[in-house]
Amino acid sequence: MPVEFLGIAATHNGSETDVRSGPSFDKEYTLRLGRAHEDHGWDRVLFAYGSDSPIPAPAAAYLASRLDRLEILLAHRPNVSYPTYAARTFATLDQISDGRLTVHFITGGNDHEQAREGDLLTKDERYARTREYIEIVKKVWTHRERFDHEGEFYRFHDFVSDVFPVQQPRPGVSFGGSSPAAYAAGGAEADIYGLWGESLADTARQIEAVRAAAKAAGRTDAPRIQVAFRPVIAPTERLAWEKAHRTVATIRARRATVTDPRLKTRLTAPENTGSQRLLALAERGERYDRALWTPTAAASGGAGNSNALVGTPETVAQALLDYYDLGTDILSARGYDLLGDAIDFGRHVIPLVREGVARRDREGADRGPHLLAKIQADAEAGAAPAAAVAVAG
Repeated sequence: MPVEFLGIAATHNGSETDVRSGPSFDKEYTLRLGRAHEDHGWDRVLFAYGSDSPIPAPAAAYLASRLDRLEILLAHRPNVSYPTYAARTFATLDQISDGRLTVHFITGGNDHEQAREGDLLTKDERYARTREYIEIVKKVWTHRERFDHEGEFYRFHDFVSDVFPVQQPRPGVSFGGSSPAAYAAGGAEADIYGLWGESLADTARQIEAVRAAAKAAGRTDAPRIQVAFRPVIAPTERLAWEKAHRTVATIRARRATVTDPRLKTRLTAPENTGSQRLLALAERGERYDRALWTPTAAASGGAGNSNALVGTPETVAQALLDYYDLGTDILSARGYDLLGDAIDFGRHVIPLVREGVARRDREGADRGPHLLAKIQADAEAGAAPAAAVAVAG
């Protein structure tokens, strides 16, 4: 089946390695980065959410109104608006984008970050709220008759919207998380389930957990799986590993300048399960499978999709195909030079992966976690030269 690529729709040029040079919402840079993705084979870009960042919905509307093909993945935290309001916001944005919207619902993994905007619920309460929130949003998108809602977190009466999405029956719903509560909520409600890049073995176990949660919720289908990485590519293996080590050195140098005690704690002892998993993986080792490298995650405190895939475009493409073979349909990638890496990845990696997927489709190749043993054997054989270069670097 077709593979899709998700990039980042940053509103400025800052990253873990680069200090931003302009305002937090730089319209020109946002459009330039979006066009780079559209022009180089990407399918959609993520507008992320932060308690102090530009509001993603109007930024997404700005980009969508200026591009013709690129799809939008809009991150949204349920605590910031009532679900009836949010559903109409999303429907309006789907109209603006001519049906190119998917919504990524974020429960929130850090109590302090959530409290900054008045959200004082516990983590498990937040997951329960998110599940109810998604149910309401879906109903607002699809119901033309007035309805009431009496739930644990929301109550309202006689509601019907006058704006509906272009997509029928509704836009896609994306979800993420690595805790049992996350699997339960996302398994029940999500069309797409997002994971941060881990080893093939750990990713296979997470895919099984998501599918089991979907089955437990009474679904006959399961969410599509998305996995996210930080690619570090170069024309040769040695150059790629030199680049990777320079990247980690820069992240560590910038981290050493952090003085905020709360941020220091988040870098060393994150609350969310996903970051804890990435740090635990880094503790167990630096190299996994064909090209997975964990020091980028360790240096950034396991924040976000911070595990790298390192190597030539051919090596990274083959590594991504391993995850595709495992059952992943959407591959998320974000470099450290946001603009330059989006162009390079689009030019040199995406075509190789699409070619590999097309070849598998022609051959009727099987996919799924039961292929793990073969994938691991192939990856170990293919990773030996890169491992030698990593040691030398």
